[in-house]
Amino acid sequence: MLIDPHLLAVFTLTTIIALVTPGPDMLFVLGCGVRGGARAGLLATVGVIAGDAVYIAAAAAGLAVLLTAFPVVFTALRIAGSAYLIYLGVQMIRNRKKSQSDDLAVGGMSGRRAFLNGAVCSMANPQTFTFMVAFLPQFIDPSAGPVWLQFLVLGGILIVLEFLADGTVGVLAGRIGGWLRARQAVRRRIDAATGGVFIGLGIRLAAER
Repeated sequence: MLIDPHLLAVFTLTTIIALVTPGPDMLFVLGCGVRGGARAGLLATVGVIAGDAVYIAAAAAGLAVLLTAFPVVFTALRIAGSAYLIYLGVQMIRNRKKSQSDDLAVGGMSGRRAFLNGAVCSMANPQTFTFMVAFLPQFIDPSAGPVWLQFLVLGGILIVLEFLADGTVGVLAGRIGGWLRARQAVRRRIDAATGGVFIGLGIRLAAER
């Protein structure tokens, strides 16, 4: 077999444990769901997964060695991503008093924006790449077949599990957030809190080493 069944079982269990532990991606999806609804939460998850898929493809293609050799790339990516998240958070706090009908006009959490922001959040987090490069090879056996193909298979399983975990969080947050957003005063607090989460994530990414 391409991947040993025992290694596959261990990989699946370990991945599930890692995914259910709240991290930057899950918090981001949660914030999008609460502010923009279930659809925004789900599309934010798809965006995060798209960013992860880029890293998986890069690792499978052997670009891990190249990118690791040039840490300045990671530094620039981290700074740009953190600045963008902080910007989003500030905008949410500044626009929290606008009416709900103005949300799309100010770029609140439309489906497209949720997707793009999710991709940025994922790719701006250097831990995502580190996880792919350090974690996936532990379950790869060079003698079992092409390493790149094993990378893609394991990465595909990871993406499916991540979609189930983060997607569930995003949808549930959207359902609860929909009820809360109907109440103007509560909605403003949600926007302020979500903006604070995004700013916190941006600061956390900027502080990563």
